[in-house]
Amino acid sequence: MLLPLAAAVAGCGPPNAGAWAPEEVVARAAYRGDGPPIIRLYTMVNNRSGAGAHTSLLINASQQVIFDPAGNVEHPGVPERNDVLFGVTTEFERIYRSAHARETHHVVIQTRPVSPEVAEMAFRAVQRAGPVQPALCTLVTARVLSELPGFESIRPVWFPRQLMEAFGQLPGVTEEKLVEYDDPDKFKAIMSYQGPDAAAAN
Repeated sequence: MLLPLAAAVAGCGPPNAGAWAPEEVVARAAYRGDGPPIIRLYTMVNNRSGAGAHTSLLINASQQVIFDPAGNVEHPGVPERNDVLFGVTTEFERIYRSAHARETHHVVIQTRPVSPEVAEMAFRAVQRAGPVQPALCTLVTARVLSELPGFESIRPVWFPRQLMEAFGQLPGVTEEKLVEYDDPDKFKAIMSYQGPDAAAAN
């Protein structure tokens, strides 16, 4: 059975203000990635103009989460608290990035390994940062990063490409670009996600 979903992608849209999943729901969804602690910056770029459209952040700390400031991705299997998506499995992360890459936009994915302590600091920081107002996704993300050890060169900036370029200059960053030319409506891809319980059953 597919779970219902509402999503707005590749843009800092109206915030899902007041989204606050119950503690037991968040605890049940908690997931930590198998890999090392990382901070991963997503930059959604308009294919026609080359302008940045949205900024978000994945953090693999004691839990793996996505900070999607002023985003509007909603899924009952991925509870949200003020722009922080919990229960981000490897499969949901793959679907999340693919949902933002389509004929109108591509996604630049930059990953930096960090210490467990820095990852945990970032995890706590994004939980304090939201909910974020429209058009402030990059500014708030840059402020969060600038306060972390090893990210002091990041300055508060307004535009996604500016943050992407600054992040790319940090030591140890790897970068990839996801380009897909399918239909702009990627809701079906995200709707196919059935959560970790379904994956375990299979």
